[in-house]
Amino acid sequence: MPDTSILYSAAPYHIISYGVLLGAETFQSFIGGITAFKVLPRPQFATLQSAIFPIYFSMQAALPVILALTFPAERTAIGMTSSSVSGVLDPSNRLHVLTPLLTMFVSGVLNATYIGPATTKCMRERKHQETRDGKKSYDPPPHSKEMQALNEKFGRLHAASSLVNMLGWAATIWYGFYLAERIS
Repeated sequence: MPDTSILYSAAPYHIISYGVLLGAETFQSFIGGITAFKVLPRPQFATLQSAIFPIYFSMQAALPVILALTFPAERTAIGMTSSSVSGVLDPSNRLHVLTPLLTMFVSGVLNATYIGPATTKCMRERKHQETRDGKKSYDPPPHSKEMQALNEKFGRLHAASSLVNMLGWAATIWYGFYLAERIS
């Protein structure tokens, strides 16, 4: 009869949560978003991203919490290290565990609660300005002063969101190297 005790261990849930986070970040950042931008007309692309981003950013914020809660103890020569949040907060784990998990969490929260909604609001404002101007925001210049300001604001918000997303992705990779070190 197979041993089912692994079902009661935090370790598999930790690894699965890590895999889901890294997979979602990598797919959305380097495959799904880029492909959708290339093949969809802008209005449909904007609608798709507006629907995906709240879910994606929420996952980026929630999964690091799950990783902290499921952080497995480690058997050492002198005993066992702490598991869960106490293990994450242990001074020996601050650099390679707490820092990347906190970076992942903060990047997800920033994009979910501030940058993402501000970007969506700016997109709506540009859409209204397009109606007033009778010209798309992405049409060749010249644009109204209002549209120029909205395009610049959108560019800054989009760049900030992308940068924060890449910092979260880099932290996820960094944490993956720590996990690989623990396995080997």
